[in-house]
Amino acid sequence: MPARCGVAGRLAAGQRLTVTNTHGTQVGDFWAFCADDLDEYLLLEHVRVDLGSVFPKAGDRLITNRRRPILQFEVDSSPGVHDTLMAACDIYRYRHLGCTEYHDNCTDNLRMALIAIGARAPAIPAPFNLWMNIPVTADGETDFLPTVSGPGDRAVFRAETPAIAVISACPMDLSPINGPDRIIRELAFEVA
Repeated sequence: MPARCGVAGRLAAGQRLTVTNTHGTQVGDFWAFCADDLDEYLLLEHVRVDLGSVFPKAGDRLITNRRRPILQFEVDSSPGVHDTLMAACDIYRYRHLGCTEYHDNCTDNLRMALIAIGARAPAIPAPFNLWMNIPVTADGETDFLPTVSGPGDRAVFRAETPAIAVISACPMDLSPINGPDRIIRELAFEVA
């Protein structure tokens, strides 16, 4: 999938989705919706409670806003640094950062990716930010740091129910989350 863009794919129960960080520096905003009812979706607030952690890892189940399993996080070949706290970037975030013109953003990428497969987002839930490095200090402060993943690192998810998965190659180039050079790169997205 091209840099700065998003893509959606339909998953049957049992199918696997592999997202690959081709260069190792790109963050991917990731969402999942139940295919038969998009009002039910991966909700990180519930995932954190269910896991007792802010850091999902390989082997963990991911649940919906109705506390049902939607995905199994099967494989993570990266060091395991992902974010579940930060909202997707949007036009308002970029305005807050000083952009006066339109800036590509993950929220619009989610909407456009779903429209491309004939669906619409009823809500914009917080994404599971693959490879996003947002350390949390003991006093609760956060920072936006470059990824610690490497070229070819991948995350594999197995659908527990028919689902629609969406990934956005995050276009954030005003902070170093996509590498110190702030160059946005493509990700690979495969359903099998």
